[in-house]
Amino acid sequence: MSDDKTLHIAVIGSGGAAMAAALKAVERGARVTLIERGTLGGTCVNVGCVPSKILIRAAHIAHWRTESPFDTGLSAQAPVVDRAKLLAQQQGRVEELRDAKYAGILRDHPAITVLSGEARFLDAHRLAVTLNDGGERIIDFDRAFIGTGARPAEPPVPGLANTPYLTSTSALALDTIPERLIVLGAGLVALELAQAFARLGSRVTVLARSRLLSAEDPAIGEAVETAFRREGIEVLKQTQSGRIDHVDGEFVLETNAGTLRADQLLVATGRTPNTESLNLESIGVTTAQGAIRVDDRLRTTVPDIYAAGDCTELPEFVYVAAAGGSRAAVNMTGGKATLDLSAMPAVIFTDPQVATVGLTEAEALEQGFSVDTRVLDLENVPRALVNFDTLGFIKMVAQRDTGRLLGVQAVAGEAGELIQAAALALRARMTVEEIGDELFPYLTMVEGLKLCAQTFTKDVTQLSCCAG
Repeated sequence: MSDDKTLHIAVIGSGGAAMAAALKAVERGARVTLIERGTLGGTCVNVGCVPSKILIRAAHIAHWRTESPFDTGLSAQAPVVDRAKLLAQQQGRVEELRDAKYAGILRDHPAITVLSGEARFLDAHRLAVTLNDGGERIIDFDRAFIGTGARPAEPPVPGLANTPYLTSTSALALDTIPERLIVLGAGLVALELAQAFARLGSRVTVLARSRLLSAEDPAIGEAVETAFRREGIEVLKQTQSGRIDHVDGEFVLETNAGTLRADQLLVATGRTPNTESLNLESIGVTTAQGAIRVDDRLRTTVPDIYAAGDCTELPEFVYVAAAGGSRAAVNMTGGKATLDLSAMPAVIFTDPQVATVGLTEAEALEQGFSVDTRVLDLENVPRALVNFDTLGFIKMVAQRDTGRLLGVQAVAGEAGELIQAAALALRARMTVEEIGDELFPYLTMVEGLKLCAQTFTKDVTQLSCCAG
């Protein structure tokens, strides 16, 4: 236990969950020892959200300079891609944000002590930290928070481990664009990067074990697949690799669809929690496939040890990690806070974007709801019409008897910008009739929510442009 009366909290990690926990804990009067074995900032700012969205944005601009719906009246010409300069711009912004939002805050905070090293639990109130500069420190704590994140997983494909394959981390650090790229995986990371590299000049093949975005409503994967094929990205569904080799500078994949070859192979088939070095089992912290089990107050199976973020079974989004970290800190310092994910929005930054919140139709039925659903094609959304880009849809799932909104799934340009309105409606337990009666600004994509809601009671094709 700590020597003085100030509550002492050990925070392991420095990403979204850990930083939120540390800052909220000191705000509530605790002192914090934060332990980070690698680079401050965790996945999001260093090798995840920030660099990937910069790459995706650059690729989007390259695509529009090459091809757009307005090419009959606007000249188009494929740009010359200087990946090395794009990478320098990308990493420059990463370093700025890491210093501003992580290193700088920790540097100037008197209640937070930072140790560079690897932590392992000795018991439920002591940590041993193997310092990066040599030596070891024993840390006594009152509470501990684990926010160690996750890393790209390596699937057990024969031969793969002996090849120089790319992960999402190393792909984002490439200073050249490969001529031929195979992407193993069909989840959000795989698809975001597949499309980005294709738009920057790679010939891309996506290998999906089942279908694209198999955890989502099937119509979502179908819409994204249509967009990919339209851009020349090859999609091989129901395809698995039995062996992968790297021969004479080339990847060779033996699959049930035949032999495939590429200059680079990106493996994006999931993530593995960074928990194996923490000695959790010996102190009674329960994990499942390495992911820490937590309750709705972010408490592990050991009373004074909490966790959040990608090292747990929570959804792998940085805003969920940060929300979990801050709520854990409230609970570690005597408060009572829970993490409610019933209205959790999610965005996949393909083009068109995929945005979801709440229950899918299948999930609602599984939970015993009697449901009513509507699907609005983007041909019925004025913003999509004036953009000359109508690939996609908005789907609403409602409770049949009451009309209460249960979930929204959208595939649209900038779908991520409309989903929070749906999340707020879901949180407010609004009905589709109430959503349909709200004022929405004309010629915005979010107006599609209003139109979709109105389809529960009327034929929106018979409305004037901006009829209420």
